Amino acid sequence: MAVRLWWSSSLSSRAVAAALLCLLVAHGSNCAKHSGGKSHKGGGGHAHAAPTPSPPAAPPPAVVYPTPPTTPPPPPASSSNGSGGGGGWLNARATWYGAPNGAGPDDNGGACGFKGVNLPPFSAMTSCGNEPLFKDGKGCGSCYQIRCKAHPACSGVPETVIITDMNYYPVAPYHFDLSGTAFGAMAKDDRNDELRHAGIIDIQFKRVPCQYPGLTVTFHIERGSNPNYLAVLVEYGNGDGDVVQVDLMESRTDDGEPTGVWEPMRESWGSIWRMDTRRPLQGPFSLRVTNESGKTLVADQVIPADWQPDNVYSSIVQFD
Repeated sequence: MAVRLWWSSSLSSRAVAAALLCLLVAHGSNCAKHSGGKSHKGGGGHAHAAPTPSPPAAPPPAVVYPTPPTTPPPPPASSSNGSGGGGGWLNARATWYGAPNGAGPDDNGGACGFKGVNLPPFSAMTSCGNEPLFKDGKGCGSCYQIRCKAHPACSGVPETVIITDMNYYPVAPYHFDLSGTAFGAMAKDDRNDELRHAGIIDIQFKRVPCQYPGLTVTFHIERGSNPNYLAVLVEYGNGDGDVVQVDLMESRTDDGEPTGVWEPMRESWGSIWRMDTRRPLQGPFSLRVTNESGKTLVADQVIPADWQPDNVYSSIVQFD
């Protein structure tokens, strides 16, 4: 297999050689299988004496590579009085994927678990985010304004997108891999295709509060859920838009009233949270949702006792 090395001029030649030796040994290079660096070939009917073992060499000095700097995530939208990102714009790069006028993924979903992102309220204004934006799933649902100015087709007018997917191959510390629709929305009138043909462009972005007029926080029971396994997708939260914790409260079997005991659910993936139990869960269920700013919202008995998988249950509450 090919072995690719990167080093800086500050590393000594001895350290680089030691690193190369370690890599070759780890990959089973033939040169590591011969004593004293010489190749011994059998054959021809001649016996060969075993070579005199050499004393063990001192271990080479460890090669210490600097830890790459981590890119901090943008602050919660509500921490900057609704302007997002402290009111300032940050630099990023943008690409796009999927159909030119599509929502990104072929199934109109993504790594956050949201469904039908081609339809309102997402309306295909969606994006993959690299780790500082996706945050291992806890950035799902976050809203950002984006704009571009560097390309002649850019309008410079901010557009709002929602993080609905994960970007595994970033080209910058902040990288938005946008839907074709969202990428083209940054263009001047009738120049959407021209901007999309640019491929990779420099953009600016900032965190903004999500707004879902007329909608309340909604819970989608995932397929595969059963009395001992409940998986819930949380959608349409105003403000931060994301979810960092979900807690569940069951109801009593005798009168159907809440037990008063909150049990933490575990993040399954994206914006989907689950509860695994050895006994059947008893509905109706109340859910408590916490966003990145630490605000909580309680949906009392939002999921009925006769709930069904792949059904959506809307609450009557919403983040301020």
